[in-house]
Amino acid sequence: MPTIGVKKSVIDRHFSKVYNQEEFETLCFEFGLELDEVTSEKAAVEKERGSAAAANLSSEEIYKIEIPANRYDLLCIEGLSRAMNVFTGGKQPRYAVERKPELERIVVRKEVEGVRPFVVGAILRDISFNEDSYASFIDLQDKLHQNICRKRTLASMGTHDYDTIKGPFFYNAEKPKDIQFAPLNQTRQYLADELLTAYETKPEYAHLKPYVPIIKDKELYPVIRDSNGVLCSLPPIINSDHSKISLNTKNVFIEVTATDLQKATIVLDTIVIMFSQYCKNEFTVEPVEIFYEADGRTEEYPKLAYRKEKVEVESINNKIGFLLEAAEMAQLLTRMGLVAEVLDEKHLEVEVPPNRHDILHECDIAEDVGIAYGFNKLELKLPESNTVAQPFPLNAVSELLRAEVAMTGWTEALNFALCSRDDVSTKLLDSNGLDNAVKIANPKTLEFQIARTTLLPGLLKTLASNRDMPLPLKIFECQDIIKKDDQSDTGAKNERRLAAVYYNKAAGFEIIHGFLDRVMRLLDVKPKKDGTGYYIEAEDAPSFFPGRCAAIYGPKGVKLGHLGVLHPKVILAFGLTLPTSAVELNIEPFI
Repeated sequence: MPTIGVKKSVIDRHFSKVYNQEEFETLCFEFGLELDEVTSEKAAVEKERGSAAAANLSSEEIYKIEIPANRYDLLCIEGLSRAMNVFTGGKQPRYAVERKPELERIVVRKEVEGVRPFVVGAILRDISFNEDSYASFIDLQDKLHQNICRKRTLASMGTHDYDTIKGPFFYNAEKPKDIQFAPLNQTRQYLADELLTAYETKPEYAHLKPYVPIIKDKELYPVIRDSNGVLCSLPPIINSDHSKISLNTKNVFIEVTATDLQKATIVLDTIVIMFSQYCKNEFTVEPVEIFYEADGRTEEYPKLAYRKEKVEVESINNKIGFLLEAAEMAQLLTRMGLVAEVLDEKHLEVEVPPNRHDILHECDIAEDVGIAYGFNKLELKLPESNTVAQPFPLNAVSELLRAEVAMTGWTEALNFALCSRDDVSTKLLDSNGLDNAVKIANPKTLEFQIARTTLLPGLLKTLASNRDMPLPLKIFECQDIIKKDDQSDTGAKNERRLAAVYYNKAAGFEIIHGFLDRVMRLLDVKPKKDGTGYYIEAEDAPSFFPGRCAAIYGPKGVKLGHLGVLHPKVILAFGLTLPTSAVELNIEPFI
């Protein structure tokens, strides 16, 4: 979860009273947060880089507070103090859009559709920054970029001194050789491709290097220019130095470009709602008109719309284990910034403000009720009815199989549910191995790129890590694989499989065949071809040696999997040197 660090003096200014550490920690706990650490800039640097590097730094206390990942409105002291002051009895502000007779406009050229198609914008008028609020403004942008924006891949924002540029603005995609500007905090003019190369190779730009691949391989780069042709930003990389904001900035123009319009809307709402409190007309924002040149449609952002949700009192009580009356529940929700009205004893109407994008469902409202009431007030009590738990049939059969197979001399392995793309395709010689694979959008490592579609790679890696053990090596695994499924609500489904590998100086096809026969006997399935039993039939599969592979068919002719001797190229791809036979079958049809 993200963590924000705030100076104690800043916390004191934003809260309606001065808290000591113990009191503030208690308040955070009651609000469902955690005071992670109390440190200082000097102590933090001293810990990482030594006392010499920290000699001239401040010793002022900094409170580090852990924030839930979906509470974007709490990622700065402005939002945090506002929410917690309301929690302790303060008044919730009302956010509004202040329309001018003529709105500022961003024209979206059709060339940008295939690069980064969406943009939203807003203007904060007559804003007053000091050093702390300015630092908070910059820090919130960084937090949102790393969190909801997924390191700027889904959305990225640019903030500009509105008085240095002139609308209407044009969001376009241009060739890198046609883009030349001085990036933020620099005076030298760069061509776009020259700039990206510098960011990718020079150590002083290491903080920008991760964002270069987002657009580097594209033929056209997204840009925002004003009506005079001045380049304002090169999203999602960097803004222009020409329009940079400072402590003296009075009007801030904010643009958010995105591949996901919903994420862009949340980001824009969050940044303007948090910092509109510093505007002369507090908590009001000036919208920007977005004109899409391709189809002629016009949108206005931000909307800052309040919406209402109707919830059942009994349903919320059941979810959190309380017995609250409608009126008490409404008061608790008001403390969490959700204005609730009692419709009758069984129903509430809850008004969700535009800063609470985390409220998606009745469950989220129930969570806020629980936080405001206090989960530490839950009373321990015995269940109202006596029940006897029992495992799901699939899990019961799996456990029995594991125990019985282990007793026959096979060793069980437990491998990761994620693997690399090569593990299920290139290494297994299967060109179609990725067709049904569920891919990870932003994998942290090459080893965990997709959800496994077969148990074999994990078992073969286990063999490779234990090659020095006495032969033969006989290992098995009974776990789920994951495949795409258009009929499922989640777009994927789990499938329980049993797989085994035999590693020795000889291939041992008869050993792996005997493993299959033993498993079928345990499942009380006889070797028959009449539709009631199982049988094997010669069939080539990509991962197996030609002529040494068979398909396994179960009752009603259902194909369960394959067994056979693995292809030498597969064996070598996983770092093995001896013949290996394997079997893998789906056990769900036996339930």
